[in-house]
Amino acid sequence: MVSFSASFPATVWALEGFGPWTATGLRGVLAGLLAGACLIGFRVPVPERRHWPGLLTVAGGCVLGFPLLTTLALQTSSTAHSAVVIGVLPLATAATSAAITGRRPSRLFWSAALTGAAVVIGFTLYQSHGEPAVGDLYLFGALLVCAAGYAEGGRLSCHMPGWQVIAWGAVAALPVMATTTALALPSEPVRLTADAVIGMTYIAGVSQFAGFVLWYRGMAAIGVARASQIQLAQPLVTLVWAVWLMGEHPSPLAPVTALVVLACIAATQRARS
Repeated sequence: MVSFSASFPATVWALEGFGPWTATGLRGVLAGLLAGACLIGFRVPVPERRHWPGLLTVAGGCVLGFPLLTTLALQTSSTAHSAVVIGVLPLATAATSAAITGRRPSRLFWSAALTGAAVVIGFTLYQSHGEPAVGDLYLFGALLVCAAGYAEGGRLSCHMPGWQVIAWGAVAALPVMATTTALALPSEPVRLTADAVIGMTYIAGVSQFAGFVLWYRGMAAIGVARASQIQLAQPLVTLVWAVWLMGEHPSPLAPVTALVVLACIAATQRARS
């Protein structure tokens, strides 16, 4: 969660030197090459055919769809406002997982999850004075495709190590990401500033690969639905990064919201399916 929380600020930095399509394609290419090197280095066999539909969902949702849609959104939406829609990602992930696996979390789980999501949405809407950003449709689409990728990745992590799930997803998306980069580069000028290089390095190496290694391993250990609720704290941690790295000013409601969200996370962790 901490790894992912810095993704939006890092993406904003990357956009200082790369266009949105170039940034999306290049991060996918770099992550795919890193993932491929790890798979070759550890001599990981190709997954069974029955696992490939899920891996392609991970590739489409987490490697292509979510990065592209959030990058497009961050051209017009602030880091804080972008956390509004993404704040409900844990609930969307839990609902998608329930639909895929047929499991039904308890009423306490859903009550705590809905409360936490509502608190995060209310807080971030307050931060943006209640005015929807132009990029909200992009963000809404991003959370839907990412929820599917998270849920499928969590399910597959019960059959193979989590790092292999995201690695094969990144490799599967590599042809599309390379094509996207090749088509975007001629029309989107590149300006290699220090912030742009740091941002690109982070979103490719951490947001697109290393963070998922930890995330899928955690999902396999405690379950998709419960693990997804830990991410309720991500918008608040993102705000911390935004203040520290980007000079934004927090709302006085931030500490209160953080306590309420942490209480909701504790409740979901105690809830039994």
